[in-house]
Amino acid sequence: MTDHKVVSREDWLTARRALLDKEKEFTRLRDELAAERRRLPWEIVEKDYAFDGPDGKESLSDLFAGRKQLLVYHFMFGPDWEEGCRSCSFWADNYNGTDIHLAHRDTTLVTVSNTAVDRINAYRERMGWSGKWVSSLGSDFNRDFFVSFTEDEIKRGEMFYNYRMTNFPASEAPGVSAFYRVDDGTVFHTYSTYARGLDILNGAYNMLDLTALGRHENGKGMAWLRRRDQYDD
Repeated sequence: MTDHKVVSREDWLTARRALLDKEKEFTRLRDELAAERRRLPWEIVEKDYAFDGPDGKESLSDLFAGRKQLLVYHFMFGPDWEEGCRSCSFWADNYNGTDIHLAHRDTTLVTVSNTAVDRINAYRERMGWSGKWVSSLGSDFNRDFFVSFTEDEIKRGEMFYNYRMTNFPASEAPGVSAFYRVDDGTVFHTYSTYARGLDILNGAYNMLDLTALGRHENGKGMAWLRRRDQYDD
């Protein structure tokens, strides 16, 4: 970074104001995109999915906890995995604790994984997270929302993820899905996003984007990342 351009305060302010104009335009475009997202058509959720968690067996409707909206984080944690995905753990570190604020906007946040509830409970305690986390093991939920893949799909290296056919490197994939429930109990799927669409949930990455070094991954992706209890220091 020592060869980075260095200027006077006046020149710095000129450059910063020019960037601010672009940032404001980005904010306007983001607001427009969010509004367009809210105008997407909805689809009725017709299956009666079953989940297992701290409150026992629950349906998708139960997960709303009496609120109108439900956000599900699809956390990568396969049935035979010893621990949860490290990148999903990074994301959970960032969204854990937001549930109280979301609840005051009529929205419930729940993490869902395709593994046994005892594995979930042990890993949740290890990581020190407080949010609700349930198991979808044995249901079609993960398959229907394109975040779990069959052995045949993995062997072929071809599965449907992020709205296209691709080769995802694991049996489980991350995502977020949004649902809305009307007064008669009908549940609608309103939105799902995957891959880089999840960046907005990661406060640490967004903070790093404000710095001179940025994410500082140097083309190596997330090779630097560790679970919160596995960094050397």
